[in-house]
Amino acid sequence: MEPEILIAKLESLSRCILRIESKCPENSQSLKEDLDLQDIIVINLERAVQQCVDTGLHILSDYNGSPINSMADVFQSLAGNKIISEKLAGNLIAAVGFRNIAVHEYRSIDWNIVWTIINDNLSDFRDFQKALLHLIH
Repeated sequence: MEPEILIAKLESLSRCILRIESKCPENSQSLKEDLDLQDIIVINLERAVQQCVDTGLHILSDYNGSPINSMADVFQSLAGNKIISEKLAGNLIAAVGFRNIAVHEYRSIDWNIVWTIINDNLSDFRDFQKALLHLIH
């Protein structure tokens, strides 16, 4: 694992988190009514999830294990290798589910859920960063 690559990926994840935080509305109704805000938040959530997946794959390239067949497998494998906790893996797998809804439009986005995610769950991305930073220190 090259520390420079890991640091660059985690910095990109930080930018996504900061962008979401800077645009976080006071309530879900504001989010429902502002299409530009929706785009900024959803795109940065998608990017944050993708950065976690890409970073996880980068880390796992140094480990022997089961083949990775899905985004969820990345987090399960990271937990299996004791790099992240099982709880964090479950939370990030749920984030992959949201990302899939947003990207593939399986169903319409529930803006109340998005508002809850950006107010209650951004810490999962920070916890992921902390867990991976321990690998290079």
